[in-house]
Amino acid sequence: MNDTFLLCLAMLAGGLITFATRALFLMSGERFRPGPRFRALLAYVPASVLAALIAPEVFIQQGRLAPLLENPRFWAGFLAALVAYFTRSVLATIAIGLLALWLFQALLS
Repeated sequence: MNDTFLLCLAMLAGGLITFATRALFLMSGERFRPGPRFRALLAYVPASVLAALIAPEVFIQQGRLAPLLENPRFWAGFLAALVAYFTRSVLATIAIGLLALWLFQALLS
């Protein structure tokens, strides 16, 4: 199968699962009352779907697990994660991540 097709399929599946978990509560009304622990777990669904989409792009190249020391995507992602942790800014994370990716691609290629 084509990598683009698999990525699109993963995005579609993630979107459907996220939609289904949110729609369940809207359509069930008072019949289904999830506990506070279950509601807290639902907050992690979008982040886990995003991680599932990003991880293959970062760690796999040409169908194989990429060596971390030579992988510019790993280092750019690592730096972006640090920026996200310390700044809590989406814009800064994206900007630094993209700049780091370009820099690491130039240095490691």
